[in-house]
Amino acid sequence: MPQPPIRIALAGALGRMGREMADALRGDARLTLAACFHRSDSVGEGLVSRDEALAMAEIVIDFTTPAASADLARICAERGGPALVIGSTGFSTAELATIVAAAKTIAIVRSGSFSLGLNMLAGLVEQAAKALDPDDWDVEIVEAHHRHKIDAPSGTALMLGQAAAGGRGIDLETVARRVRDGVTGPRPAGEIGFAVMRGGSIIGEHSVSFCAEGETVTLSHAAGDRIMFARGAIAAALWVAGRPPGEYDMRDVLGLSDPLGVPRQGGVSPHDRR
Repeated sequence: MPQPPIRIALAGALGRMGREMADALRGDARLTLAACFHRSDSVGEGLVSRDEALAMAEIVIDFTTPAASADLARICAERGGPALVIGSTGFSTAELATIVAAAKTIAIVRSGSFSLGLNMLAGLVEQAAKALDPDDWDVEIVEAHHRHKIDAPSGTALMLGQAAAGGRGIDLETVARRVRDGVTGPRPAGEIGFAVMRGGSIIGEHSVSFCAEGETVTLSHAAGDRIMFARGAIAAALWVAGRPPGEYDMRDVLGLSDPLGVPRQGGVSPHDRR
């Protein structure tokens, strides 16, 4: 007997990604868009309150803001569900702690990017960083986004930085250089640098360069349409349905981490424990 479609609530339904997600969900017979909600003061356009939406859904897909996503995770955990797919980026330490705590009660998929290509890129970056000596090969990450993006570096750029640091078996925060200005002195060996561009309607461009004396290797990805993020979020929603509590990411969804899909314990996934 065919399984009934999974009931999805869409947070931030009036935003750029919210509208893209709504169109994608309506075109997928495996899912049904059960409810849409936005900020508490948003009415009309087919919206319901957050509490109504949570009561109607098995999974919430959320592309909003870090504060809203963390609060939503807390509320879902207090209710014992629904599960969450979170695409917001730019979280503070306190907001991440809230999500980690919520993941002890509900299943959460959170990723800096829901693009299949970008997650494959992260895997390649980790392999390259593992193979290339940090004393000889400098790592620089460059990202570009539209003028409306509010956080920098992007969540995807940080994800790629984490991949490079993970390949080298180090903590990204100990080697990250997010800003260069003025007389900065020679570049320290092992540093992972970030550069940011904001302008126009750029959907998302990311590159990771490994630079040595006499040669440079660059791995890159360019987004042509936001539909790729919507497709990834749908894959995450289908995957997380019925999963035990834990914080997962797209590498779990794609089977690129632990083959058994073991969730993060205390907010740390198996591929983050180094």
